Amino acid sequence: MDPSPEALEAPSPRLANLQRAALYPWTDDGQCVVREASNEWPVLAERCLYALDRDRVRFRDVTKRCAVAYADAAAPAAVALCIFAAPEIVVGAVVVIGAVVVAAAIQEGIDAYQRHASRERAKLKTQPTPAKEPLANQTPKPKGSPTGDIFPLPTDSPTDRLKCEPIPVPRASKDDPHNECADTFPPNRYPGMDVSVGGIRFDALQVGVRVLWEIKTHQFDKYNSFVQEMEIKKELKQIQKERAIAVACGYDFIIGVSTQAHKEALLDQDRTLNIVVTGCTR
Repeated sequence: MDPSPEALEAPSPRLANLQRAALYPWTDDGQCVVREASNEWPVLAERCLYALDRDRVRFRDVTKRCAVAYADAAAPAAVALCIFAAPEIVVGAVVVIGAVVVAAAIQEGIDAYQRHASRERAKLKTQPTPAKEPLANQTPKPKGSPTGDIFPLPTDSPTDRLKCEPIPVPRASKDDPHNECADTFPPNRYPGMDVSVGGIRFDALQVGVRVLWEIKTHQFDKYNSFVQEMEIKKELKQIQKERAIAVACGYDFIIGVSTQAHKEALLDQDRTLNIVVTGCTR
């Protein structure tokens, strides 16, 4: 029985492990992670902890569960493993120093999974489809593309596929705090670079997933009400254009803002936006 499209979209445990491991620096270029990725995360963590670049990683027992479980002489090493092997990612428990460039072996594993998933989706598209309903019963198509899609997907021509390929390009912004946030928060697959998709620059392509980011770090809360209103109008024009390209090329799109007030101001204008408060400061 062929898998459904929904089943293909659900990430496998192996992919989830690779995506999680992509957040950390490895001394063996990720070879151990790729070898153990089919196991549950706690098993992978225990077997590959030796390959973690411990000079760049700090462990914080924010829940205090590990310290209670290992209150003996072997506590430091045991607590570190306990924190790192936790099935769930606890915010602030594992702190990485500096930007992370995804280990080549891990990135290759993620890309291989995505290529396989794309091939399987293509196979499903070739299966027979139900007969079209009579023209009189069809819902009118919205304007915007020959197929009626508001955000038309790229065609199967090599040229259109190439337009949607992510291309690292030099940073458009010379704002160091902004660029640091774009590199470290999503985190960015191409540290120090913007990414061009469909001819549009984005601040980051998130590691391990098809998510494009627009990062905002200006001090929105300190603007007066008039300037805030003008800023939101300007941002919405940019965001709507970027989101249209991202969706058309099969990517999710997230806006990162520094404060809750900035997030609420944008949502007041468009509740469909996906916005995350980064907490990045200037």
